[in-house]
Amino acid sequence: MTLVRWNKNSQYPSVLLDRLFENFFGSDFLGKYSNQVTIPSVNVTEKNDSYEVEVAAPGYKKDDFKVSLENNILTISAEVKNESEKSDKKELIKEYHYASFERSFTLPDTILTDKIEAKYENGILKLLLPKKEEAKVLGPKTIQIS
Repeated sequence: MTLVRWNKNSQYPSVLLDRLFENFFGSDFLGKYSNQVTIPSVNVTEKNDSYEVEVAAPGYKKDDFKVSLENNILTISAEVKNESEKSDKKELIKEYHYASFERSFTLPDTILTDKIEAKYENGILKLLLPKKEEAKVLGPKTIQIS
């Protein structure tokens, strides 16, 4: 008996269809017109008195984002719709671009949910999640020996 390595990508119907379009229209065709989903990278940092969440989302505007909190689940989402037109003599070409993403995080009970702050600058959405007083890490304490 001979074992043959199975390559799921070569058998997957949409990959075969993608290759057909690439061969017929050229490799740039699918890059422009396919619905590619991109989920931005997220960094979460813990400090003594807070957590910081940074979402790398260049190309978005502040108004594209929606940050919501429900039942200790923090949801960050964004949606962009770009439309452009090119007119040349009798030809009219319209290109539409839609992009969206959504990330959700379950927050611990130690977060002051009414004090959460968010700001967007230089392609990074930054959220500050302050901790409750009892959750803050206290520095080392010296105990006197009697």
